[in-house]
Amino acid sequence: MVWDNPAPAPEGAVLEYTKELEKFLAEIERRAFRMAQVALRDPDDALDVVQDAMLKLTRSYASRPGAQWRPLFYRILENGIRDLQRRRTVRNRIMAWLPGLKEDPDGETQDPLENVADAAPAIPERLMQAQAMQRLEESLRELPARQREAFMLRNFEGMDVAETASAMACSEGSVKTHYSRAVHALRDRLGEVW
Repeated sequence: MVWDNPAPAPEGAVLEYTKELEKFLAEIERRAFRMAQVALRDPDDALDVVQDAMLKLTRSYASRPGAQWRPLFYRILENGIRDLQRRRTVRNRIMAWLPGLKEDPDGETQDPLENVADAAPAIPERLMQAQAMQRLEESLRELPARQREAFMLRNFEGMDVAETASAMACSEGSVKTHYSRAVHALRDRLGEVW
């Protein structure tokens, strides 16, 4: 049997392509982490999901044109977030039957170190920004998943409607609807803060 193997790309072209992919991943890393952190509420889980999405993009789609990477990456990221949320749901159902775990009213296991006061003096401006960001994150968590995804891709990532539709695997009209509803809901919730 004869295999049709294409000739390998010249080493310079592969190096150029690798640099382009590394540049793309470096550009989106922080925003993707922030999006995952808002959705998952845990920086460690968020970092794991983002790194996993980057690996999957690199392994499966690195040979695609660079213009396709952004929507593909965010689709992979959103799928990873949903998978982790599903695993948490199953784990929480199982762990609820085990004795000895103390939970707060939100149903999350308490960390005793979270209640320790910070000894450093708080700068008023920094405190106000942190509170405003906290309110924004809380309000984003209250949004339905599709609205949150559309809002974050459009505002945090700066994607246009077509790119967002591709990343969310829906129509441009759906993106506009989800985004509009998210903006109106956030305005209602954050009017006095923002």
